[in-house]
Amino acid sequence: MNRNMISLGAAVAALVVLTGVASLTGGGSDAAPAGAAKRLPVQRSTVLCPAPSSSEFASTTYTSFTPQGPAGTGSARLVPAGAGKGEPAGNGKGKPVAPLKAAGKPVTYATDKPGAPALIGTADGSLAPGWTVQQTTLVDSGNGHGLLGTSCVTPDSEFWFPGASTGTGRQDYLHLVNPDEAPAVVDIELYGKDGQLKVSTGDGVTVPGSSAEPVLLSTLVGDKAPDLTVHVVARNGRVGAAVQATDAKTGADWLPPAAEPATSLVLPGIPADATDVRLITYATGSDDADLTFKLATSTGPITPAGHETLHVKAGMTTAVDLGDLTKGDPGSLIIGSSDAHTPMPVVAAVRVTRGRGAKREMAFLPATARIEERATVADNRVKASTLSLTATGQDAQVKITSSEGSSGGTASSATVTVKAGTTLAVAPPRPVGGKGMYAVTVEPVSGGPVHASRTLSLPQGGVPLFTIQPMPDDRGTVAVPQAEADLRILNR
Repeated sequence: MNRNMISLGAAVAALVVLTGVASLTGGGSDAAPAGAAKRLPVQRSTVLCPAPSSSEFASTTYTSFTPQGPAGTGSARLVPAGAGKGEPAGNGKGKPVAPLKAAGKPVTYATDKPGAPALIGTADGSLAPGWTVQQTTLVDSGNGHGLLGTSCVTPDSEFWFPGASTGTGRQDYLHLVNPDEAPAVVDIELYGKDGQLKVSTGDGVTVPGSSAEPVLLSTLVGDKAPDLTVHVVARNGRVGAAVQATDAKTGADWLPPAAEPATSLVLPGIPADATDVRLITYATGSDDADLTFKLATSTGPITPAGHETLHVKAGMTTAVDLGDLTKGDPGSLIIGSSDAHTPMPVVAAVRVTRGRGAKREMAFLPATARIEERATVADNRVKASTLSLTATGQDAQVKITSSEGSSGGTASSATVTVKAGTTLAVAPPRPVGGKGMYAVTVEPVSGGPVHASRTLSLPQGGVPLFTIQPMPDDRGTVAVPQAEADLRILNR
């Protein structure tokens, strides 16, 4: 009898839930059949910005932006990690950074404080869909001299970072940020050329609630590994993760998370003047992966001479120097599988170097997912930003919109066509009368898949300082299933 009562209670509760969902998503004779999904704007977004730099020579700018969307009210703000511990993310007591009050216009905040904290950001209502925060740091002297840029990340339970290192001259920190009240426990796995390395954090790294934890990779292993793949898995909770890489000879930058393991990957936007390109791959499957390469140039796809294929052993990191791959023409690396029967998934990234001798700077470009509906990147500057668009499969028409500037102006847009198998490097349209930083959105209009990145170049003293931000879909909408009451569940 008790079990029957519980079953009936559960059925009634399920009916209430289904009816409630139907009320939220609409109903009536025009409603879609139960189970059919409708894409709706997200109602809440969370982003996590790692601590920018401990250098006394660092200055950091945060640019917060939400694209124009449906009318409504909302809020978006960032607070220091660790402020108001024990409270849900976004409810911290620290002073909000770059609070955003309206869509369509970026808001900026700058700091030159050494040891500035990591930030936890939340947006809701009309400011949640597509909310993007860019963190740009200039270290103009001393160790780590360079331009470091990253789009603040969305929390998740798993991240891949091919391209990290504990080699001589490198100092790489894995930054973990926990947006939630409860502690998160994170496992860090390191894979080198001979497989997985034994790390000192056998029981995982605990990141307290609403806090950040930097981990120096060289303290986890005794080996000097010039090429590593870092796998971050949250055993409990969720985190944001990014790797800050510093090289004694080629500066510093952020290594963003790579796209999920796949049998075909696109790395869009290797600069035309790259003097050295190093590809780092890791095979995540149970068997070895045999890869093929195409370079999508401005005129069409070519096979890089001497780098037609690559064999990657399962569970191992493989790196290869591609030299001055682009040879004066912007390009994108397209990775496929030469085994049509049992292709194996991989993750990949490239380390790109510009300049020569003592005047060199590096940046990282990971494999990047295609843009489904829209991609957004903040902190663009006149004569400093370059978009790289790559079309795979067939020609693609793309709309590029530049917002008004952070200090005024009017938004402007342009529509371009990207030929199949090519890379189009283009400056985004300049906001009319715009002043300050501006944001850029990219929206596929028609045709085949499009992958994109943005390069920000701020040369200084003859050094070509630059950073590359991948532009995956901004996930401003989510599929919400339609539901309707079904009294048949009472008979089950």
